[in-house]
Amino acid sequence: MRPFDPTPLARREVRDLESYNAGLSSEQVSKRFGVSKIAKLGSNENPYGPSPQVAAAISSAIIDSGLYPDASCGLLRDALAVRLGVAPEQLVFGNGSEDLIAILCRVFLDHGDTLVTVTPAFGLHTLYPQSLGAHIRAVPMLEGGRFDIDGLLEALIEPPRMLMFSSPSNPVGSALSASQLERLLEALTPATLLVFDEAYYEYAQGSPGYPNVLARLSQQQTPWIVLRTFSKAYSLAGLRVGYGIVSSPALGDLIDRLRTPFNVNRIAQVAAFAALQDEAHLKAGLEATNRERERVAKALNDMHLTVVPSLANFLFFKTDNASDSLHEALLSHGVIVKPWREPDYRHWVRVSIGNREQNDQFLAALAASMPH
Repeated sequence: MRPFDPTPLARREVRDLESYNAGLSSEQVSKRFGVSKIAKLGSNENPYGPSPQVAAAISSAIIDSGLYPDASCGLLRDALAVRLGVAPEQLVFGNGSEDLIAILCRVFLDHGDTLVTVTPAFGLHTLYPQSLGAHIRAVPMLEGGRFDIDGLLEALIEPPRMLMFSSPSNPVGSALSASQLERLLEALTPATLLVFDEAYYEYAQGSPGYPNVLARLSQQQTPWIVLRTFSKAYSLAGLRVGYGIVSSPALGDLIDRLRTPFNVNRIAQVAAFAALQDEAHLKAGLEATNRERERVAKALNDMHLTVVPSLANFLFFKTDNASDSLHEALLSHGVIVKPWREPDYRHWVRVSIGNREQNDQFLAALAASMPH
């Protein structure tokens, strides 16, 4: 007997929603193409791995894995509050920062509300709002991957319920300047919640001209949240630990009302706390990634490809090939990248910065896959 199709039972917004493109795993690519050496450069993961202190902390914590985690993430909360110079009550935690994005949308967006973002964008910045029936007002980025501040200001004239974007931008890699940030913040009213996604903050923080967003927002009167994560620079993507710094404890309380009580597991909390202590390991990984990013960017430019200058651990580049066809060709060489599928960007590809060996594999595969 044919199983009953449950699709009509789902809300219309969900039926019309596209699935998030999470990409292929190394195992899937190896099995499909018969290649053993995989350069997984599609998910902006850190190739240098977590601090050795993380493994030791996890090993010690395993014995308590039968117990529920601390719902308040107390140990990590206190450590981060000291590190960031904020009150512990200004921190919220998620199963990755994408968990917090989902919670924020459920708390603040209703059917018919408007969210302003940019395009191209991180897929979940639009998928979650769309699932709730919110309208998306997307402002295209300018040539060279620059934020269109005038366009964003125009989109804010009729205040949306939420303004959400990433800086450094995912997938573009560029960031707001201090003057652009200032113009944007001056245009906000209390009717709009600013969700400032800084998932790639650690990679950008040392770059000349990158603004201290948190310091500036601490003077802002309108509501805001800054999202950060342990997935990227701290290399804990598999454990899922994200956090947000909120403008007020009242905002944090609203978020906690729809947060599942134990959304950050015990092992993840212990691992994030340990990772936070090893600043030398973090610094070494950031320096290696930034060096490799500049080397790969130069190689792409030497191939006469359009490459956006990036402050993150990835590059966004344009080719004559459609992104999906180039993606498929690279897979046959054991290289995984992220083909961009938003309208007007289907010749653009995002490639993560791996270690030197992975990056060399990517560059060789790209050269072999491009038209001659």
